[in-house]
Amino acid sequence: MRHQGRVSISLALMGALAGTGGMVRRYRHDIAEAGARLRAVDRRVIDSPYGPMEYAERGAGRPLLVSHGIFHGCDGGLLSVRDLLDDRRVIAPSRFGYLGSALPASATAADQADAFVALLDRLQLESVDVIAISAGTSAGAQLALRHPDRVDHLIFSSGNFPSSTTADAPPAWAKAFYSDPMMWTLKTLARPAFRRLMGIPGGFPRTTDDARVIEEMLNSIFPVAPRRDGAVFDAYVSNPEVSGYPWESLRVPTLILHTQVTNSAGRYR
Repeated sequence: MRHQGRVSISLALMGALAGTGGMVRRYRHDIAEAGARLRAVDRRVIDSPYGPMEYAERGAGRPLLVSHGIFHGCDGGLLSVRDLLDDRRVIAPSRFGYLGSALPASATAADQADAFVALLDRLQLESVDVIAISAGTSAGAQLALRHPDRVDHLIFSSGNFPSSTTADAPPAWAKAFYSDPMMWTLKTLARPAFRRLMGIPGGFPRTTDDARVIEEMLNSIFPVAPRRDGAVFDAYVSNPEVSGYPWESLRVPTLILHTQVTNSAGRYR
């Protein structure tokens, strides 16, 4: 019901947007700007057992693989750790269904973990540190569970624990909701709802720097269209399955960074 309500709100907002020429021009400008940001990223593609797999990297030093969050991709993976690390070789694959990476039929997070290994093999990396962010938790956990010899240290940041799902399969409206017009309208005309959807609690940002980083992160999900299949996969396949993992079998040194903020509007994870 919550998702249906979001769709109804977005449809109403899109109706208002359609009659406002200035807003249409702003939408076109913002999406064009987002496309230019994406094209500026040096994205590379390898052939994996699961089809084309895209990645980007930056820096030098000890290698770190980023399993990015929902609505991101290799670009968002790099952005997520940009202000945290300046002495590492950061490798950011686009997970299944994001940007230039294929989404195999009946894919699982375990398959994604195996695809990560194919990338490590191509890059001739025996092992890496791994940071798994939000919806990237499932793939990061599977990598450590299935291939512990390839993971030196594992960090979960705002992990999708214990799990979340709303249906056994993606509803018909999911792909329509995960679109540039819908998400941009929500961001522009229903900003508090959009911020909550992106996991930002009420009362933030606290400082000018916080505001800058948050705005950059909110904008980084655009363009949504080449990320849509991955976002649907995360919401209805990858996120829900995490609750059944054999966590007691995890042998990799692991750090979990997870906070809860409570305010008058409710509890946010």
